[in-house]
Amino acid sequence: MEPSIEDPDLPLSRLFDLCPETGHVFLEARMLCFGCPIAPFHTVLDACREYRLDEEAFRRLLRARVR
Repeated sequence: MEPSIEDPDLPLSRLFDLCPETGHVFLEARMLCFGCPIAPFHTVLDACREYRLDEEAFRRLLRARVR
């Protein structure tokens, strides 16, 4: 089964591999996750917590970019 961007346990590095266009969402939000050495260990939830962003709103942006 192919990993999904909806998977709460999907590491950011895997997300960027699967959907490189999502990197733009992080960069536009001034998040340094794209290219960060911690990306293999953090998820979208971790990143949103770190940057104090609403996870659901951020996920909507990710979904929109992938579509």
